[in-house]
Amino acid sequence: MGSDAEPEEDTKANKHDPERRCILSGVRASREKLIRLALGPDGSIAPDVRARAPGRGAWIGVDRATLETALSKGKLKGALYRAFKTQALTIPDDLPARIAAALERDALDRLGLEARSGTLLTGSDKIAESARKGVARLLLHAADAGTDGNRKLDQALRVGRGEEGSDLRGLVIPAGRAILSMALGRENVVHIALITPAAAARVTQALDRWRDFIGREWAIEPCDSASQGPSPLNIEGF
Repeated sequence: MGSDAEPEEDTKANKHDPERRCILSGVRASREKLIRLALGPDGSIAPDVRARAPGRGAWIGVDRATLETALSKGKLKGALYRAFKTQALTIPDDLPARIAAALERDALDRLGLEARSGTLLTGSDKIAESARKGVARLLLHAADAGTDGNRKLDQALRVGRGEEGSDLRGLVIPAGRAILSMALGRENVVHIALITPAAAARVTQALDRWRDFIGREWAIEPCDSASQGPSPLNIEGF
């Protein structure tokens, strides 16, 4: 695919290449863990989080704070100049915000697709039943979910997995119930369970990229006095 610093055309060979190199850190990782920046015909740089835009692209694998620093100090501009071998490009000042919004949209769209395909459950009673039976492959809580509700479903999850007494729990995600309800087209979505291994893996990948980029330093007031920090649910082995 050429040297690591060169932009990549969307050729068949490149699409099957499992790794890319971050133009800022130099770290190599799979496409699913990095974020593609696309160079438009007018020289504008835009996020392409689904890596579908035609033409040349460059990849980054840093969080928002690091990207903002690189943008303000000119490091991102230099890296893009080298990657695309041109200075005829424009980097929007709000690029980090655009990336965060695109990653959020990608994660919420993924949840919406799973809801329509029947691989996702909502409603505390249904989720608790599936969790106790060991059917829930991934448990998610809205950022503003009450801690009592989280605790009960986390316990049901541990029972179903045969891991009572462990710290196994669902993942608190950076979206409140209003946003989740709109994304899924359902009322009052506070908790979500994915019930197939493939669906759990797809959602985990989208959420991990989003959370990694925003630095997991988000905050929405919980309904109860105490709150749980985000804690990923390991889905390996399913």
